[in-house]
Amino acid sequence: MPSSGPTGVEIRQAVRSKTNQYPFTLVELQTIAAVPSPPAVPTSDLNAMPPRPTDLIGPGDVLNVTVYEAGVSLFGSALKASALGGGSVDTSSSGERLPPMRVDDYGYIKVPFVGRLRAAGRTAAELQTMIQGGLRGLSQDPQVLVTIEQSITNSVIVAGEISKPGRLVLATNRESLLDAIALAGGYRGQAKDAVARIQRDGQTFEIRLSDLLDLPQQDVVVAPGDRITLVSRPQSFSVLGAPNKSEEIAFPRSRVNLAEAVALAGGANPNAGDAAAVFVFRYVRQADGTEQPTVYHLNMMRPSSYLLSQRFAMQDRDVLYIGNARANQLTKFINLLSQLFVPVATARAVTQ
Repeated sequence: MPSSGPTGVEIRQAVRSKTNQYPFTLVELQTIAAVPSPPAVPTSDLNAMPPRPTDLIGPGDVLNVTVYEAGVSLFGSALKASALGGGSVDTSSSGERLPPMRVDDYGYIKVPFVGRLRAAGRTAAELQTMIQGGLRGLSQDPQVLVTIEQSITNSVIVAGEISKPGRLVLATNRESLLDAIALAGGYRGQAKDAVARIQRDGQTFEIRLSDLLDLPQQDVVVAPGDRITLVSRPQSFSVLGAPNKSEEIAFPRSRVNLAEAVALAGGANPNAGDAAAVFVFRYVRQADGTEQPTVYHLNMMRPSSYLLSQRFAMQDRDVLYIGNARANQLTKFINLLSQLFVPVATARAVTQ
């Protein structure tokens, strides 16, 4: 007879069959101990890395260098002549801002009267000391101030499904992943559908944005050079067998239990489905990294199953299967006989 899938009895027989070419494990959901734990929220060891200084200089950065001098000046005209005929030196301090300097690809800048200096890998304060030391003896008590006008090194790239993708300069060394997403305008869709990915020094960490919002302790402190990407990856489960509707259903919330999944599928079809044969097909990841095909069975003809189903968490790409009722095959057979013999009986009645 035509069928939309196996019955519950046939699925249980397939577990014991030695000819099954793709064996799987059957778990009977009869007690709370048999209900699998919800998937753990991923954790990252990126926070174990020491924070990087936010004023670290690197190739591509544009620097502003201001030199303050007292008395005789290399960069300004502080020497004045007295109108009384005697020479005197102006002892007031003056500041001269040099043209913006871009750190070259090799990490160097060129400062007048000092020469070529290695700027990459140093902070602004360290570079100030180097320039000040190079000017000592050429100028009277020089003081140097270095600021970063355009920071390439102390920034992160934010891309993907975000309102304002691009380069984001970090103001401190304490911005977290959620902070960076918020500063970039936030996710353009629903948080339950987004996956936040952070890449750093060859390491990649992914976490659902909804999990990050629910568990802020899993937040990661971003560092200069990180690449943050928001990816749209909606969660869904497929409904097959004999429900009221067979389709792929997206999670309406970040978490869905089995009772809600059955309700979203419309329950078992009263004319064809078997409420005692509700199955969830899933690949369960093992400790060694392999995946074990596993089928969970729930008999929803038992009142206690409705409580257990509220503790069973659906996962992305699960298959919810509602078995065909065994009596349905007899109904189909009778309907088939009716289609074969009723026209013949009707024709004989008409001819007589």
